[in-house]
Amino acid sequence: MFKRFLFQTLSSFTGTIIAIVIGAVITVAVIGGVVASFSGDSKDTEAELKPGSILTINLDGDIQECEKPFSPNLAMLTSGKVETPQTLKEISAALKEAAENKDIVAVYLKCGDLAAAPATLDALRNDIIEFKKSTEGKKSVYAYADFFTQGSYYVASAADSIFMNPEGRMALLGLSVPNLYFKELLDKVGIQMQVAKVGTYKSAVEPYILDHMSDPARAQLDTMLTNMWQHITARISASRKGVTPALLDSLINRDHITFAHAELAVKSGLVDGLLYDRQIRQRLAVASQCPAEELNLVETKTLLKDVKPADKNYDSKRRIAVVYAVGDIEDGNESEIDYNKFVPLINRLADDDDVKALVLRVNSPGGSAYGSALIGEALDYFQSKGKPVVVSMGDYAASGGYWISAKADRIFADPLTLTGSIGIFGMFPCVSGTAAKLGVNVDVVATNPEALFPSLFEPMTPAQHEVVQAYVERGYDQFVTRVAEGRHMSAERVRQIAEGRVWDGRKALEIGLVDQLGGLGDAIAYVARSAEMGDDYQLAAYPEYDPSFFDMIMSGGVSAATLKSAMQTRDVAILEAYMVNRLISRNPVQARMGEFTVDF
Repeated sequence: MFKRFLFQTLSSFTGTIIAIVIGAVITVAVIGGVVASFSGDSKDTEAELKPGSILTINLDGDIQECEKPFSPNLAMLTSGKVETPQTLKEISAALKEAAENKDIVAVYLKCGDLAAAPATLDALRNDIIEFKKSTEGKKSVYAYADFFTQGSYYVASAADSIFMNPEGRMALLGLSVPNLYFKELLDKVGIQMQVAKVGTYKSAVEPYILDHMSDPARAQLDTMLTNMWQHITARISASRKGVTPALLDSLINRDHITFAHAELAVKSGLVDGLLYDRQIRQRLAVASQCPAEELNLVETKTLLKDVKPADKNYDSKRRIAVVYAVGDIEDGNESEIDYNKFVPLINRLADDDDVKALVLRVNSPGGSAYGSALIGEALDYFQSKGKPVVVSMGDYAASGGYWISAKADRIFADPLTLTGSIGIFGMFPCVSGTAAKLGVNVDVVATNPEALFPSLFEPMTPAQHEVVQAYVERGYDQFVTRVAEGRHMSAERVRQIAEGRVWDGRKALEIGLVDQLGGLGDAIAYVARSAEMGDDYQLAAYPEYDPSFFDMIMSGGVSAATLKSAMQTRDVAILEAYMVNRLISRNPVQARMGEFTVDF
């Protein structure tokens, strides 16, 4: 009731900014549609697996870590295409099956507007390289795009042959992190964000208290992006003869290749030729040794339709549990890491004698400090049973995501993983200014003077702020102690690399936050050896995914259907409630990385 009242009081002030954001998203969606329609891409009907088939991997749209209850983003809602995204797990499984399946003769990477974090793209690229190694060149990998985004090209650069539409473009821009800052907006509507934090680099609070990026935040991003870009350009160069990191930078900075004619991509060695859709299909038909009209392109779901999943062996007596910790650490949100369900799951696995080891696949920027501590304790309990725990880091394992990782027996990370962010903050909104603008007066009767502390309608006194700051600092000390014990470092050493700073995977290895660069498969192989299981084990993935939740898409308490309807009818009140809910419904004390994404 109280939050609902706040939503209503803020409605008239937040409508304008939300409309601007939504308008920008719609504009991007329209531009994307124009680009897509510029080519003659044909839609293939669903094919059945048969001899001479080619596995088609659509590098388009969102790719998430694994199956989970689905939460839509604004781009999906504005386009009206609320679809279940592809998963890294599914694509990896399809490539492994394609390597062994005699009916598959080649792989076709059909590249589009791929939306995935750098570490996911790196993992996809590694899977393609592994496919080529395991087939010893007997099954080729072809890549084609009407329009190469930077992310889709990075994955495609591992292919044997790369082609592009003669009317297409190669979008190479380097890496960037755009951040939005809301202080002026909050000032206008009378909201004051009261902050207590530990960590010079803990930038998650900056968008609400500053109107620009702080120098420490800019410095850490600059270092991190530079390291990541060096890794990306080095890997592209290793796969494309004659292409060097210096050439890639020159194509971006001097030649503006994103807006250049497609011929430049050929001359620079980024692609092998320019072909229209019908011509690439003819190439694929030659590989398949069939007429073009009989070309059989099968998708990942079709290939895996009759293949038993490798990680669904819940009845095995020699089981390695692969537990996916994907999303924000929250309370009550099934599409994120709901610690009220996650903790009992780990405890149950600890008590199951058939579960011999655990691989924690972490893809989380953190979240509730309280929830992170509970999950960490549950993992400690699992280890107390004499069972090894190994962590495999995905796109993010930062702040609370690192908290739950820190005491693992071994930590694996991708070079492009973002990790660390060892720090805590508390953020408490005060809407007394909003109430004054609306002519709302709040009067209170209470038995104790601090009964409403912290209050939405009264700013903290200096003494109250000291109490909150001390509370946050105790949480930070607990975080540092956990990392020190798990990583066998002194607390002083941890503090030197903590301060809320985010590190890329390669740098995290150098400073001791992770043990080894590698993927999920490497982590599974290691934990099997640690548990002395040899090759005699089976995998079981948790939490068990129930697809019946697909039609119950919930995000912040507002259903996707409701949000989509609100978009179409311009029901600003619902949209305002949704956006404001994100700001005030979180636990005020967070172990969370700053809310930025790397534009790739």
